[in-house]
Amino acid sequence: MKIRLKILLIVIVILAITYTAFYTFILFQGKSVIAKQLGNLTQKKVSIGYLELKPLFNLKIEKLDIPGILKADVLYVSPSILGLLTGNIVLNQLRLVRPEFTYTRLPPKVMEEPLSPAETQGFSRKHSRHFVVKYINIQEGRINFIDRSVGPEAIRIIIKDIKFKLSNLYLFPATAVTNFELKAAVPWRENHTEGRMEAEGWLDIFKKNMQATLKVTDIDGIYLYPYYSKWVDLEKARIEKASLNFTSNIHSLNNNLTAECHLELADIVRKPLEPEEYEEKASKITGAILDIFRALNQGKIVLDFIIRTRMDRPELGFGSVKSAFEEKIALSRKAGSLKPKDILLLPGNLVQGTAKGATDISRALLEGTMALGKEIKDALEAAFKKVKKEE
Repeated sequence: MKIRLKILLIVIVILAITYTAFYTFILFQGKSVIAKQLGNLTQKKVSIGYLELKPLFNLKIEKLDIPGILKADVLYVSPSILGLLTGNIVLNQLRLVRPEFTYTRLPPKVMEEPLSPAETQGFSRKHSRHFVVKYINIQEGRINFIDRSVGPEAIRIIIKDIKFKLSNLYLFPATAVTNFELKAAVPWRENHTEGRMEAEGWLDIFKKNMQATLKVTDIDGIYLYPYYSKWVDLEKARIEKASLNFTSNIHSLNNNLTAECHLELADIVRKPLEPEEYEEKASKITGAILDIFRALNQGKIVLDFIIRTRMDRPELGFGSVKSAFEEKIALSRKAGSLKPKDILLLPGNLVQGTAKGATDISRALLEGTMALGKEIKDALEAAFKKVKKEE
């Protein structure tokens, strides 16, 4: 018993000395060392307002600022001592209070500067170690997404009030199931209903497997206009307001990711025509398409489409949406809800997408032309009859 007691006392003394030395180091050198390491990693001038050591070996960082990347009021880091002794980065808990992340998407032609040899070696060293976070908790988070790839004027999307939980994150070659849960708000514009975002699921980074659901409600379609301005002219289409809801079931197996998406137009407001005002072609097209979608979905305006991409390199675009839209129009023609004269309202490229083969296209245009010609003929005959009566 005496030997065990002596061993226990020795261990306690060693821990006390180690803790005292670590505390002294943190007190006098901790801020500068951590700021320097983060600066080397991000190539930014990092600043830390306050650093405190909590029992046992837990760090509390206040007023962390990594310019252009992250600001956080409070950052709690709980490292695993055993993990650190093995030369790996293992965190029992990582908690951020009121963090603000910023990400800027540049145009495709704007290339980032190549990494220097020192930076490349740094990344190699970083990835040669195991990195594990057992639990991540984000409270009152915020993301500033700035997209400069949509045109001369960047579009800014803010995601706020973020509540994010993640458990069992392994960033090294080992299979592990990582669970996550996200809730957030999206303020589009002033005096406009905020959007809501929810996501949950799991993923295996090593096997590249995943299963998750994503739901976004009250999307402001007008605010996102720069993304589809090449296809739609809102002013000519007389659209003043468009609110959408989006859901997606995401599955990935061996890096082959499939997202089954459902987009619903929850509300649309169109500018009414003034008395004797001429309705432009774009407005007629919009009205015809909305009627088609309502006829196919019991009064609802919905679009279902599938995105196929890679889990480790996801690529998102409007190609899948465009194809689903064309299929919807083609289905309407087969069902008979799209009248021949409506074909003339649709743009040529859309007609080609809804007709299979030159014969089908020619027939559609011919039917539409004949329908329009008959209306002109009837109108002319009525006019001549009226003239004869007056004579």
